[in-house]
Formats: sequence, structure tokens, C-alpha cells
Amino acid sequence: MVVSTGWRRGGVAAIVAAVGAVLWADQALAGDPAAPDPAEDAAALRARVAKLTDLVQSLAAQVTALQARLDQTAGPQPASSGTAVGVASPRATQNATSQMAVQQIPPPAERAPAERVSADSGRAEPRIVQNAARRFLLQSADGAYSIGLTGDIQFDSGAYTDFHPDSKLSGPQQLSNGVNARRARIGVTGTAANNFAFALVYDAGNSSDQTAKGIETAQIIYNGLRGTAFEIGYSNTFFTLDQSTGSNDTLFIERASPSNIATNFNTGDARANAGFRLFGDRYWIGGYLTGPASGDSHTLTGERFGAFERVAVQALSGPDYTLHLGLGYDQLLRAPNAGNGTANTLSLSDQPELRIDPTTLLNTGTMGTLTNPVTGGHVLDVETAATFKNLYWQGEYYDYGVDRLGVSNASFEGGYGEVSWTLTGEHHVYNPQSAAYFRISPKNPFSLSHGGWGAWELAARVSYVDLDSNFLAGTTLSKSPAAVDGGIQRGYTFGLNWYPNDLIRFILDYNHVVYSKANGTAATGLPLGAPIGASFDAVALRAQVAY
Repeated sequence: MVVSTGWRRGGVAAIVAAVGAVLWADQALAGDPAAPDPAEDAAALRARVAKLTDLVQSLAAQVTALQARLDQTAGPQPASSGTAVGVASPRATQNATSQMAVQQIPPPAERAPAERVSADSGRAEPRIVQNAARRFLLQSADGAYSIGLTGDIQFDSGAYTDFHPDSKLSGPQQLSNGVNARRARIGVTGTAANNFAFALVYDAGNSSDQTAKGIETAQIIYNGLRGTAFEIGYSNTFFTLDQSTGSNDTLFIERASPSNIATNFNTGDARANAGFRLFGDRYWIGGYLTGPASGDSHTLTGERFGAFERVAVQALSGPDYTLHLGLGYDQLLRAPNAGNGTANTLSLSDQPELRIDPTTLLNTGTMGTLTNPVTGGHVLDVETAATFKNLYWQGEYYDYGVDRLGVSNASFEGGYGEVSWTLTGEHHVYNPQSAAYFRISPKNPFSLSHGGWGAWELAARVSYVDLDSNFLAGTTLSKSPAAVDGGIQRGYTFGLNWYPNDLIRFILDYNHVVYSKANGTAATGLPLGAPIGASFDAVALRAQVAY
């Protein structure tokens, strides 16, 4: 901590003078040690107590004033290289704030500030503090307890242009233009007794999405061991690199469809989970049990349960470059059902990498029947990412499998690759808490008075998902119980991102999507195997604030 030498000396001198005054007054009031008259003795004692009380209050006031000057003068402290990974923070905190939030969290032994004492009561007072990510917290006097607001708003608008259905008789015919409050989250995060953290976040968004409004995060974390977190509750999960990247940090308005298909099994947003993660500057190891999402029905239904494990390393790490490698495996241990006497089933689907219109193109339909129920499933994820100066790369490959009783298992695959180039020279910083990367933090925030224009970034992505399995075009699905005709989707996305400051971002995306699907149900004028897919272009804009 850097403190002005001049006022430090003055403050010490003032305290020494006050202490000396107390001692002098005590000596002066003591007077002659001979026993005085009782009446005079009582009056002298009262005067002595009053005098000392005034002096102590004066001293306390000076200490409080000096502490206030210290708080105003001391600048933010730079974090050491290992400090960023010492204390586990809730996923909601990582998602809502920029790279500064995690980089500058000191370990418990170092993060308790000096107590401030009330001149009136003589007791330590709580305080309002501002952390490195510019979030305000109400904190106890000893720093062991805190609570602060968190939230984010993502407001999307877009239009689907040049929509071409492959058939006028079946399949999607058009998608609707419009707006969508994609996310509108508000909540609190905080700490308790130094060794625990918590988060409660409600999402009122999804105005045009199929995701139910409700609890996004309700989580408790024990973080008393350095580089370790034990977590339980509802939250986003750390399965896949794309999902581990916060929704406020992704390069594009929506995550790639193959990533969303992977989380359809039993991970993703608002998922009940319990597990642990071990993390450091160069490694991440985690394992979690998962349950239903917060919006799932609990009435006379069979809830889904699963587990996932993920390992990631920073294989290379230097001032201008990083190389991330990871491997994840997710298991669906029990598929959900609609109640007693119903089949355990699973369906995999996703909107075409935009949520202005909630229509899904990729869709396996319901897999599983009473005769051939779903008995399990898996997702194998291979992840890569790298940075070189202001260049960023991220890509993943997924192998999906669904196990069914009495028929062949269904096998699918997908993957994506994306790249970005920061025009203003900034680079993406690694987040060791989630083994993913933060969004850009601008060197020169936008300001007309100071001439700053924020950070600008160009991005491009290619994605591919194949949800056909055991299906031969030209045959009917009803005669092949093992067949799945979910279609094949190819997506091409180009984006321009503007970061005026750490909290606000604007994203402009152009999407070209080609969805291919063969008809598996005979109908008049629509022979088996006829194409019933579609292709289209879309343009969308997002305005985002994350706090």
C-alpha cells in the first residue's frame, strides 16, 4: 500500500500528542498523593473522568479521520501471480463481471481490511467497499462477511432474411423477426465467515425463448482451501469449454449449437449440481453430480440424474500466448420420464444459434418408448483454445451417444471452431476458476472527453451438428425403431464486438445457417427421403450490461 509520507508523519504526530496529553492530564489530576477531603475527592474524580473521556473521544475521532484519509489515498493493490486463483468465487460472480473480478481477489488471510471504529460507540463498523471489478459490497468490519448485488441484461433484436424452405409441405416455412430480452438477471453474491461464498440469482428474461423464467443460481460454496471449491445448489455448470465461458464472455450472441446439444443431456444453465473443482494457473480438475433444472417438474415424474468430469490444462502460458487443452466426459445416469407407467425418454434439440424466434430446427424428437426406453447416455468433449497477442482461437469436438433397451444405440457428432482478432490490441485473459477465457477488457474505455474508443473485435465461427443415426433416407421411421432423423445443421457466423468499457458490450452478428433433413414419414405429395430442411440468413444486435 502506497501512502503519502507527509500525512503519515502528521497522523503519527497527532496520535502521539494525544496520548501524551492523556498521560499529562492523568499526572496533573492525580496531584498530591496525600488523602484529600472525601467531598473534594469525589468532585476531583468526576472532573478527571470527564477530562479523560473528552481526550479519548478526541483520540478516537483522529484515528477515524486518519483511516478515512488512508482509504481515500490508497490506490488499488496489484494482485500477485498466484492471488487470482486462490479463492473460489460463485459462477454468477465470474459470469457477471470482467477479468478484473477474479484476477484481484486476495486469499482469505489477506482480504480482511482494517476495522473502522465508531467514535460514538467505540465498536467496529461495517462498510461499503468497491472491488477491482467496480462492484459495490456491504462488508462486515472484519471483512469476513459481505453481500453485494450482481446482474446482467442482454437485449437482442434481429431479423431472419432470405429464408428458403426445402419443401412447402413440411418443415419450417419462416422465422419471426423481433426482439428478445435474452437474459435479465438480478441477484446477490457474498461471503460468510471467510470460508463460504453464496449466490442467488433470478432470471426474468427469455421473453422469446423456451427456457423458463426462474432461479438461475442458488448456490453455496466452501472455499476455505486454497484453489479448491466444494459446491452445491443450482447453477450453470463447467462442462464443455463453451459452457464454462460465461454468457457475458462468449464471442457471439449465442453459443454454438453443438455445445448446446451437449448440455441437453444433463448439464447447462440452472442445473442442480453438487461437486468439487481444483484449479490453479495451469490446471483445472472437476467432478459433479447433476440433477434436474430449476424449472423442471417435480410432481410424480422421474427426474434426470447424471455426472460429468472435466480436466483442462494450460499447456503453454507466456506473456503473449497461451494454449489450452481439455477433455470432458458426461454421463446420463437416468433419463427423465413423465410419471409412473411412462417411458424414460430424451430429446436433443436447439434453435439455429439465435433466439429471436424460438423455433427449433435441429430436433431428434422423443427417443425412447415403453418397449425401448432410454437407459443412459454420454457426451465426450475434446476442447482446445489458444491466444497469440490479440488473436484468439477456440474449438471443440463432441461425440454424443444415447443408450436404449432392445435397439441399437443412437450415435451423433458435432463440433465448432471460432477465431477472433482484436483490432485495438487487447487480448483475452485466461480464467483459472473455470478453465475458460474472459471477454476483452478495453485499455482505453470509451470517453468523448478523453478520446478513448473502447475495444473492437472481429470474430468468425463455423459449426456442424449431425443428429441422424441409424437412418437411411428413403425409408420410413415407423418401420425402424432404432432410427433417428434429427437433421444436419451447418452454421457460419461473423461478428463485430464493441466494448466501450468493462461492463457494457455491443455485439453485431451475421448468421448463415443450412439445415438439411430428409422426410421420414410418407405423405401425399411428399415422398420418403424428400428434403424438408431450410436455409436462411440472419442479422442480430445485442446490447449487454453485466454487473
